[in-house]
Amino acid sequence: MEVKYAIEENLSMDEFLAVLRESGLAERRPVQNRTRIEKMLKNANLIVTARYNGKLIGVARSLSDFTYCTYLSDLAVSMEYQKTGIGRELIRFTKASASEAKIILLSAPAAVDYYPRIGMKRHNHCFMLDDVSELI
Repeated sequence: MEVKYAIEENLSMDEFLAVLRESGLAERRPVQNRTRIEKMLKNANLIVTARYNGKLIGVARSLSDFTYCTYLSDLAVSMEYQKTGIGRELIRFTKASASEAKIILLSAPAAVDYYPRIGMKRHNHCFMLDDVSELI
């Protein structure tokens, strides 16, 4: 199976939505809000795709300064192609494209055991804020 990996600056929203749904990641993303998805794609500055016979089967969507840190916000591989190394290759391509920047991500609960298996290190100092009203 020959999968082609590439940086795509104009990934279509429909293709992105399809791979989110096919991967299971849609349950954790605002897929019903096309305006928000459009902004997610527009504001990402590093999108790596995996295609098989032209069909999008995987995507790594990131925000990067290309020198210190790259936040890998979405790593999605269609379920049919999971456990074939595509996720690892998307991360490898992202890291190579982001140069010396470290890759940082928040794992979906179902994938928390995946990342250490491919060599990523767990970090215990992550914090999140969804709404400013949560600040005390």
